[in-house]
Amino acid sequence: QVQLVESGGGLVKTGDSLRLSCAASGRTFSNHIMGWFRQAPGKEREFVSGVRWNTGTTYYADSVKGRFTISRDNAKNTVYLQMNSLKPEDTAVYYCAATTFRSVFPTSPTSYIYWGQGTQVTVSS
Repeated sequence: QVQLVESGGGLVKTGDSLRLSCAASGRTFSNHIMGWFRQAPGKEREFVSGVRWNTGTTYYADSVKGRFTISRDNAKNTVYLQMNSLKPEDTAVYYCAATTFRSVFPTSPTSYIYWGQGTQVTVSS
């Protein structure tokens, strides 16, 4: 049974940093794609960042480029999202997700098979 467990959310101030973790278990993810999404109240779930587990190739939404960094630790089966220079508009529930290999990197939530429970990130002004 596949499990994705996020951690690391919290309440921070504008300009602060947070690191989210997503621990994956239940299968081998070496050929999978891992993604981070977020959903603010009243808004649709949106792509934030992603990584191809086997190559380490990373992808970012324009809104977080230059501020967020995604990485993975193969030994720990864990994906991280380092979030710097946080803004109030980054406030949302952040979800980790996984899907099987795609030649074109997927940014739609509907392309992902497995989801974590989410972790709240709140950035105060």
